[in-house]
Amino acid sequence: MLYKYRLPIIIAFLVLFFDQALKFYIKLNFYHGEEYEVFGEAFKLYFVENEGMAFGWKLDGVYGKIILTTFRIAAVCFIGYYLYVLTNKKAARGLIVSISLILAGALGNIIDSVFYGVIFSASSHTTTELAQLFPAEGGYAPWLHGKVVDMLSFNLFTVNIPHAIPFLGGKSFTFFGPIFNIADAAITGGVILILIFQKRFFKEDEELDGATLNNKADTEVVEDLGVVVTNNEDTRTSM
Repeated sequence: MLYKYRLPIIIAFLVLFFDQALKFYIKLNFYHGEEYEVFGEAFKLYFVENEGMAFGWKLDGVYGKIILTTFRIAAVCFIGYYLYVLTNKKAARGLIVSISLILAGALGNIIDSVFYGVIFSASSHTTTELAQLFPAEGGYAPWLHGKVVDMLSFNLFTVNIPHAIPFLGGKSFTFFGPIFNIADAAITGGVILILIFQKRFFKEDEELDGATLNNKADTEVVEDLGVVVTNNEDTRTSM
């Protein structure tokens, strides 16, 4: 039974595994604000935590965090059901891959929000006080109040905006500014795939629905004629 769901299961497992493995490593081995250059300034690991959504966006306040986490859980339930429907009706493989990436990314950040405050101690800005897993004194926050661990920093290039441009003149723009994680990347990748290939994805989906309707119509016509075809054998009924 699970065989037809193998593609979304494999994608979700791989995203969650690498996302959580890297987050655990960073959380337990980096102090807050520590950075490690992988390819100079272009790509480095830079440990920060945020209480909000992808790329550091958030809702302020204690209740804002609860609302955000609850919304994430509800969204994951909806996306999971949608993926279940797509898989059952054999939708376009690319669409299933895209939705699987979005679902896995959302799950990855939900794990941080729900559990990290309970299982980790707080990260400090000094090397002498790294976070601990399952500290004796308890975690740094209650359930649903954990902070999302971010670490991927890509500063590919910086552009200085001319002073002649209104409002933005004299400022600099860095691509890519926000620090993110693998879960964020999976969500973004899934959305980008849908935006780029939406015509192909949903055209295949419409064709599949059309073929299903045609098959259903053909079956009804055959039954009206008093002929039911089963396993390539004609079983005739009275008209």
